[in-house]
Amino acid sequence: MDKKVTAKKVTVKKLTVEAFHMYGTFANMTEPSGPKLGFGPVEFYRDMAILSLGQIGEAAFSITRVQKRANVIDAMECHNHTGEACLPLDGDILMHVAPATPPQAVPLDKIEVFRVPKGTLVVLRPGVWHCAPFAEKNDFVNCMVVLPERTYCNDIYFYKMTKEEEIKIV
Repeated sequence: MDKKVTAKKVTVKKLTVEAFHMYGTFANMTEPSGPKLGFGPVEFYRDMAILSLGQIGEAAFSITRVQKRANVIDAMECHNHTGEACLPLDGDILMHVAPATPPQAVPLDKIEVFRVPKGTLVVLRPGVWHCAPFAEKNDFVNCMVVLPERTYCNDIYFYKMTKEEEIKIV
């Protein structure tokens, strides 16, 4: 007898300081505001977001291109020793996150999804569970990712969800 799988669902939340504070910070990099040095024609908006690189002194800038796909969360990852920054360059994304936990205890029941507008830099705290975002409307979105060099090899915990654990974004 086939067992019918009922997909769990999660709704998309607006990215606000109050809703996102336990996962990290964010800043609109294309419409800056806040403390600045200088006045037109050159203005320097300083320290808009801070990314902890742990004991590593170098940051690597990479691109994750996410193509339009089914809005189903089927994997999670985290980095214990560093934060991670993600900046959608040419479209809005849906980013799923869950609180930091030990790697063997992925908190699937605490996954939240946030709409991240194009040009908004999101900085995740070390240990926060996440994975590749979803292109919301575009066929693909290029996202700049900032991590210490080779984090994807030496500080990553990856969890592939079973079909029964998958979560549909609504």
